Amino acid sequence: MRAAVLHEIGQDKLDVLDDVEAVGFGPGKVRIRIRATGLCHSDLSAMSGVLPQPAPFVPGHEGAGEILEVGEGVSHLKAGDRVVICWLPACGACPACRRGQTELCLSGFMNAGTPNFRRPGGDVFGMAGTGIFAEEVVLDAGCAVPIPDDVPFDIAALIGCGVTTGLGAAINTAEVQAGSSVAVIGCGGVGISAIQGARLQGAAEIVAVDPVLSRRESALKFGATKAVSPDELANAKQQLTGGEGFDYVFEVVGRSATARTAYDTTRRGGTMVVVGAGAMDDNLQLNMFELFFDEKRILPSMYGGGDVMRSYERTIALWRAGRVDLEGLITHRVPLADINEALDQMRTGTALRTCIEI
Repeated sequence: MRAAVLHEIGQDKLDVLDDVEAVGFGPGKVRIRIRATGLCHSDLSAMSGVLPQPAPFVPGHEGAGEILEVGEGVSHLKAGDRVVICWLPACGACPACRRGQTELCLSGFMNAGTPNFRRPGGDVFGMAGTGIFAEEVVLDAGCAVPIPDDVPFDIAALIGCGVTTGLGAAINTAEVQAGSSVAVIGCGGVGISAIQGARLQGAAEIVAVDPVLSRRESALKFGATKAVSPDELANAKQQLTGGEGFDYVFEVVGRSATARTAYDTTRRGGTMVVVGAGAMDDNLQLNMFELFFDEKRILPSMYGGGDVMRSYERTIALWRAGRVDLEGLITHRVPLADINEALDQMRTGTALRTCIEI
């Protein structure tokens, strides 16, 4: 089958090959025909080494498709079922799951060190234990979540990561209050979803912050009340909050510099939400006095900070009701053969979400 492979960490181009085989099918597993994937910035971070990932590997973790075959012991799925890929499935039995924090379950990461694919030259891993820039993939049955027939594959793909992460950061993690002021730093697909989540929660002011003009213009269409470049953020803070700072600030970039800006832009007693996935050696510096004196809440948000299955269901319900715009997030569509074009669009910030049609 065809799949897009990164041979070495640090390379910026993928090699679309036709000699890749999905491996590992057996009890408790499913074989999935991938139909659509979304290109997430985390894919770029894994390629560059910001996020740890063994190579060679097939990127991709945000996608949807249909079941081709189920292994022994899989009773809740059957061939032909339409599914969204959950790259962080909950086991239901670990301490995090028993506490109701299923987004913190680490069982899905246990397979990250096991190759998902094979080529004539050797084993190939899948990103985050999935790797869905491929025509087929074999995954644990828990990674395949059934979706209703009226949800298109491209929309379902977005629900698999970016939309769930952004909406959940505003709804689950921050619990944005009606009438509050919000700033979102970083307005790609996840940041736009956080904006939509803040709007759903009833925020009065939502400021989108991004260096790319097209993204700022898009943010206004999705619910932001004002869009500014990073250089204009201090002025917006002064104008809209009298210099006090915003009630909620979302950092959706994954860098210590923007996290520091987010902290400084949050009012005393306000909430800073860390959504971006950054590098392990990129340290955020805060002094002990400001932590005590400002009483700002710092809330990391992992995969939307709530039960993933419930978040999927909620997003579908909101989409059906016209309360969130998912179609508008897909600004580019390319076939798998043109995936490097999509990578360039992501790097330059000219795309919110690119759908890879497989």
